[in-house]
Amino acid sequence: MASPVMDTPLNLGAAQDLDKVLNTEHPVLLYVYKGESLRGDVKTELEKAAKENAGRIRVVKLDTSNAPELAERFEVDNRPLLVGWVCGEVIARRSSPWGTDIMGMVEELTKHVPAGAVAMPQPEQVVEKVPVENKPVKVTEATFERDVIKSTLPVLVDFWAPWCGPCRQVAPVLDKLAGEFAGKIRIAKVNTDENQQLAGAFNIMSIPTLMFVKNGKIVGQQAGALPEHILRDAINQLINLKV
Repeated sequence: MASPVMDTPLNLGAAQDLDKVLNTEHPVLLYVYKGESLRGDVKTELEKAAKENAGRIRVVKLDTSNAPELAERFEVDNRPLLVGWVCGEVIARRSSPWGTDIMGMVEELTKHVPAGAVAMPQPEQVVEKVPVENKPVKVTEATFERDVIKSTLPVLVDFWAPWCGPCRQVAPVLDKLAGEFAGKIRIAKVNTDENQQLAGAFNIMSIPTLMFVKNGKIVGQQAGALPEHILRDAINQLINLKV
């Protein structure tokens, strides 16, 4: 059955509609969830995948909140699920996916695109100049993927909370170092009271906790308020680290 060209994710909520979509020679990227709002990075990557692979890969959002039989079919609990579907078979599953998981699964699905399928031409992209940051950046669950994992600069992530005395103690030091290393490193601040799911994902047990990230990889983590000279040395090591 021919697959219509769609450059936005298809929203489904019924078994019969899903079967029509899956009954195609085109690979399907399926995001299964139970009515909750999509995280910012996930929503962005799903829309990007649909637009860039229109006519080659079907991108589908499946809400099981009113279709429990679909939740049972895909063995979904309260966490969202990402499924790669090719010719009637599941080739990959990822629970609680991040935006990078969507990118990786799209890359895998492109290997199964039928011959003759042609992606829609994409408009020429304009590269915007990113201003140099000279102060810490507030990061949330919605922006962590973009501002930390995908950052082209090394990132020092400060997990903190307003009630934490040591956090307030180290804050002006981080402000100073953000200016000192502007253009060489990003200092990101995560309020653990407002982003408890994110703190839990990285097993943050005490604050402040500093996490060091380079090229999308966590290369170090340290609990406690470190002195300025130690932080400066750690930042220099992060900048020079080969990952």
